[in-house]
Amino acid sequence: MARIIFLTHPEVVIDPAVPVPDWPLSETGLRRMEAFARTLEGSGVTAVHASRERKALDGAEIVAGHLGLALRAEHDLGENDRSATGYIAPPEFWAVVKEFFGRPHESVRGWERAVDAQARIVAAVGRVAREEPTGGDILIVSHGGVGCLLTAHLQGVPIGREDRPSHPGGGCHIVLDRDTLALLAPWRTVEQGLGPGVNP
Repeated sequence: MARIIFLTHPEVVIDPAVPVPDWPLSETGLRRMEAFARTLEGSGVTAVHASRERKALDGAEIVAGHLGLALRAEHDLGENDRSATGYIAPPEFWAVVKEFFGRPHESVRGWERAVDAQARIVAAVGRVAREEPTGGDILIVSHGGVGCLLTAHLQGVPIGREDRPSHPGGGCHIVLDRDTLALLAPWRTVEQGLGPGVNP
């Protein structure tokens, strides 16, 4: 059974002077991705896909390079579009995020609506599953916000009621069946591995 490992990028360098999509992984984020890449040695991962945002690409490039695989990036695997506001500092940012998930059919401060971001990420993951030419497991490196929206869809619950990644810095994943897109393993950190019954 081939799988999809949907991974949220880990810690980033937060720089208000740089557009959010251009933020790179921090030293901690890079170390965590390098350690995760080592755990995938000998696994069934035959393809790596990523969002086009730099933080996702940084992580995906580490895994692809370690496993000797090509990397494919696409816009629709990106985070919800927050370009209307740009960087918002905490704690205000987290208040806006709460509104985003709490009012999914509305555009909060000009952000992409949660329902639209959800439809986009669900369609993108399904398209990757169908069109990736290799037959093995697929690693998708994406983002926490759309990861939560994807989880709500997979669990059949309203947006905002889904299970969430537990690590505040990101670097968490869920595992799906590639053929059916059924959820095989809940959110776990990269340090915890892929979960019982789905470890490489």
